[in-house]
Amino acid sequence: MAAKPRASGDSVSITIDVDDVAMIRVLGVHDRVLNQVEAECPGVVVVARGNSITVSGSEAEVDKAHALITDVVALARAGVDLAAADVTRASRIKAQTGKGAASFLSEPILSSKGKTIRPKTLGQKNYVEAIDCHTIVFGIGPAGTGKTYLAMAKAVQALERKEVDRIILTRPAVEAGERLGFLPGTLTDKIDPYLRPLFDALHEMMDPELVPKLLASGTVEVAPLAYMRGRTLNSSFIILDEAQNTSPEQMKMFLTRLGFGSTMVITGDVTQVDLPGGASGLKLVGGILEDIDDIHFHYLSAHDVVRHSLVSEIVDAYARFDAKGVKKGAR
Repeated sequence: MAAKPRASGDSVSITIDVDDVAMIRVLGVHDRVLNQVEAECPGVVVVARGNSITVSGSEAEVDKAHALITDVVALARAGVDLAAADVTRASRIKAQTGKGAASFLSEPILSSKGKTIRPKTLGQKNYVEAIDCHTIVFGIGPAGTGKTYLAMAKAVQALERKEVDRIILTRPAVEAGERLGFLPGTLTDKIDPYLRPLFDALHEMMDPELVPKLLASGTVEVAPLAYMRGRTLNSSFIILDEAQNTSPEQMKMFLTRLGFGSTMVITGDVTQVDLPGGASGLKLVGGILEDIDDIHFHYLSAHDVVRHSLVSEIVDAYARFDAKGVKKGAR
């Protein structure tokens, strides 16, 4: 990829040559990727013709846009299916680290059914690295930050690499404004909706025909948190989801299930506690365990939300509202 600068008065123009395969990804649907480059670099005009991208504007903004497009092209060459949000993330990573996003986000965790799972933000990349480096990791953050999804991908990766013998997925069966007793069917039928998100992620990351066999053999287990009591879980990758809905006693019970050769990931959002009363085990555990080696607390933020762009704005809006409530209460 070559850049050819040209100057005209106060305006600077640079042409970037891109190979065919990368160009298809860089253009995006209706040129949304390059349109987002213009949004991130006000004052520049980006025009794509054939295999060339021309950027015009002030020298400073053109330099910024050139670096951003170079980074986006590197992501495209790494196989990332680009969207406008990826440009924003690449720009943010460059501002935070001074390095290109491709150096952080191009390495895949897992490939399944033609889809590659990889971290999409710097916070997610650090979260994945923390899982690699620690026995117990707490992933704490708002909805849509990939806490559970990335942990599931790491679990499947560990099983495929034979680093563990089984995957155990669990969450507390706590109602979010609804009552279990009013649901039809047996106890298993009543609990199933609480575990359904874990089943859905499993089917997305593994061969759907293989999942029932793994469940039947016990290689993969999906169960309510109450089923963990009294067990020692060796050579397992264990994920506790929705951990904000555990009591302190349940959190202690779960953590002490850890056996030899196992990894634990605990995920939750402390702003979405559905417990009918009492303290959340996830809220308290940081103050109890934060100084213990090989236990890591990783906090994700609205910047790590990878759902619809409105989700990030909703999370930020609620955070501002909650902050105002705290300030009013302090008066």
